[in-house]
Amino acid sequence: MAHYQTAARDRVPVLQKAAFGAGHLVNNLLPGSLGVFSFFLLTAFGMDPFLAGLLGGLPRIYDAISDPIMGYISDNTKSRFGRRRPYIFVGAILSGLLFIVLWQLDPNATQMYNFWYFLIFSLVFLTGNTIFSTPLIGLGYELSSDYYERTRLMGFSQTVGQIAWMIVPWFWVLIANPNLFDTQAEGVHKLSIIVGGACLILGVLPAIFCREVDQTNLQNRDEITFKSLFKNLKGLLNNMVLISKNKPFVKLCAATFLVFNGFQMVASFSYFIIVFYLFNGKYDAAGNWPAWFSTISAIATAFLIIPIITWMANKWGKKKAFIISTAISIVGYIFKWWGFNPDNPWFMLAPIPLMAFGIGGLFTLMMSMTADVCDLDELNNGMPRKEGSFGAIYWWMVKLGQGLALVLGGLVLKTVGFDQNAAVQTADTITKLRLADIIIPAITAGLAIVVMWNYNLSEDRAHEIKAELVARRGEL
Repeated sequence: MAHYQTAARDRVPVLQKAAFGAGHLVNNLLPGSLGVFSFFLLTAFGMDPFLAGLLGGLPRIYDAISDPIMGYISDNTKSRFGRRRPYIFVGAILSGLLFIVLWQLDPNATQMYNFWYFLIFSLVFLTGNTIFSTPLIGLGYELSSDYYERTRLMGFSQTVGQIAWMIVPWFWVLIANPNLFDTQAEGVHKLSIIVGGACLILGVLPAIFCREVDQTNLQNRDEITFKSLFKNLKGLLNNMVLISKNKPFVKLCAATFLVFNGFQMVASFSYFIIVFYLFNGKYDAAGNWPAWFSTISAIATAFLIIPIITWMANKWGKKKAFIISTAISIVGYIFKWWGFNPDNPWFMLAPIPLMAFGIGGLFTLMMSMTADVCDLDELNNGMPRKEGSFGAIYWWMVKLGQGLALVLGGLVLKTVGFDQNAAVQTADTITKLRLADIIIPAITAGLAIVVMWNYNLSEDRAHEIKAELVARRGEL
């Protein structure tokens, strides 16, 4: 493999990296908090489980539609402030405020009132969040045109973003703590204000401190007006067709779907295994172990694994780094069989550094490779550049995998015989649950390696594409 030096003009200053990372922290903190808070729809606000399931599923459908639309709008926006930053600024404010409003349900109101209140404000909140997150992802793809710097940028932002997963598991503990809040509803109300306020402040930082590419050479952008709505719809559909024909990008999406879907499908299993296998169904004995397990996983990912993966990618290339890191995660999943030991709960932490290579490598490398794919798209299809559209479709795939994982995870629990009403699970159920916790993510990770084995957008090819684009645009 040939190695190239990163030009000074292609390096992203630390302040911009930190601001972009703050945006990623918000991008993780909002959905992470939403997932934890949603549990309390049942316990704090008395929501029927079926209705609570609808509240989790229906907004996802809307989210899947709105993301590509926002990506198209952002790609074609003409503004003296840029294509991304105005949306990021407004979207951050809307996301923070609407998250607070979303969770001010009345525990004394009727179930149907809270159902419609939450559904309507979920759709409004997701609109604000889409205005923020989709341009943010597109901004990250264009902050640098350098093969190496893209990986360093994404590694840095993913490290900052992992702080959300260090915090979120403790929301369970805080909201349910009677020494902090008189009721769980009060805990949800007050904690949502803190989360929403923090996301508002952190979310505007990329809009203030990050700098977009020079728009002088960004040509062929569509006019975004109400009069051109039909033409814009055709442009959006044409974008989707062109992107679907981009074979390297399809591979990135497929590998992401497999790794993330497998991980998410069994994400809750660790909690059940800790409670019912390590502590024999005694929730008080399990205490904060599940929260610590999640927090230490995030710490290991942020400060140990992501820096190693960034080094690997810049040493051996992004594809090799993905294959190696994913293979290491499979070893970690298998190691869980011995790591989860009732005689010594501390052993459960041993597999974490190995497993963390999976998710830690996934988003660091895939986001960097998607930026390379955007260059390939411009080479093949010309302008406008479609970072926003590529980002929207990529994260739509992530959300699709997450939604499907929730459904399949519940099916697996039912298949292994897990009884949510039983204080103690049978030995057969625990064994099957532990096997599923290992086998499912190991198989999906292995399939992702197969998908990426022939990925052909190498470092050399990425530099060739960059040189061709610079010449085509007439840039120095």
